[in-house]
Amino acid sequence: MRLTGSLIAIIALFASQPVLALQDPTKPPGTEAPAIRSQPVRSLSLDSIVYGRDRKVAVIEGEALREGQGANGIRVRKIHQDRVEVLDRGNPRVLYLDKLPQVRGTQ
Repeated sequence: MRLTGSLIAIIALFASQPVLALQDPTKPPGTEAPAIRSQPVRSLSLDSIVYGRDRKVAVIEGEALREGQGANGIRVRKIHQDRVEVLDRGNPRVLYLDKLPQVRGTQ
């Protein structure tokens, strides 16, 4: 009976301690997985869009790209008349054309 009481006391002691991650003693030090760092969103310029029935081209950062093409970590997914869907280093983004300044007519 005394052994059972001691066993219960030991279990209660370990149960009250915070759970620590088990480490593999055979694993060499320094082989832990690197922490995932989020990359800041970089500014991309959508310079122009050519949108036609047979031809769709987006000029991004000075590069003329069609759907499916990529350059500098950017891959064009879909070209619309007013926007372009891209993957920027694997992250989905939508690029819009800048609004043109209003031009007043002369009389």
